[in-house]
Amino acid sequence: MNYDVVVIGGTGVDTTAYVPQLPLPYADTYAVPPVIDRIGNTGSGVALGCHALGLRVKLFDLIGDDPQGRLIRDHLAGAGVEFGWELAPQGTRRSVLLVGPDGRRLSLFDPRQVPGERLPRELYLPAVRAARHVHVSIVDFARHVYPDLEGARISTDLHDWDGENDHHRDFAYSSDLVFLSEAALGSRRDEVMRDILARGRATTVICTAGAEGCHVLDERGLRHVPAAPLPGPVADSNGAGDAFVSGVLYGLLSGRPLDEAVRLGTLAGAHACTVAGTHESPIDEAALLSRAA
Repeated sequence: MNYDVVVIGGTGVDTTAYVPQLPLPYADTYAVPPVIDRIGNTGSGVALGCHALGLRVKLFDLIGDDPQGRLIRDHLAGAGVEFGWELAPQGTRRSVLLVGPDGRRLSLFDPRQVPGERLPRELYLPAVRAARHVHVSIVDFARHVYPDLEGARISTDLHDWDGENDHHRDFAYSSDLVFLSEAALGSRRDEVMRDILARGRATTVICTAGAEGCHVLDERGLRHVPAAPLPGPVADSNGAGDAFVSGVLYGLLSGRPLDEAVRLGTLAGAHACTVAGTHESPIDEAALLSRAA
């Protein structure tokens, strides 16, 4: 089967606690609403978001033979997303998310990373060779997949890269479409975006800025795209960045111009902010196009 999008890496389970404020002052105990385990992490979000928008998707990752791994497999199967996985003896990646009343979150990430770990080539190679687009999550083993992606259109999300951490460089300079957040960049945002464009293979760099929208850099220069209005009250911001990526990929793979695709991304991200959980209810194609109209 040919795929519109193959996603490499980035599944996990989020344990979400809704707290009265962030930062959370020290106290021995806080009573909070029910603490919930949900599918999380960036690869899951991009795969589920693209699938909800009607794209043919397959996700590959290393997960544990543990309750968290079973939660991931069950959720993806229930959503109809194809999943190829290999056993990670150290267990499944996990995050603890503290979410404040305004929807902002603090993430405590347990990467379960093992030096030298690899995703077996025979697991993903047939799919990536038949894919229109490959999205690579910034888990360490995924950097070693790039030599097998020759000829593919590749994207990645560097998340809150500071422009210095070596972990992100292979992803930043080996992808055609690079997403990142301005969270750790400060006044260096434009400099880092231009560095990615100049030093790597990227033709487009998109830097998200939360409620301010995003900044897009390509051969036409740097421009700002405002955020889409929220279609309802804020629930939490978990998964908004992955939803944005999914909307942009949907737009581009549907043949739309870049700026129109980015606008679709802002609508998908706005929707995610109004839904509780990380990737529970991604926007579907009909709703996205209706809001775009």
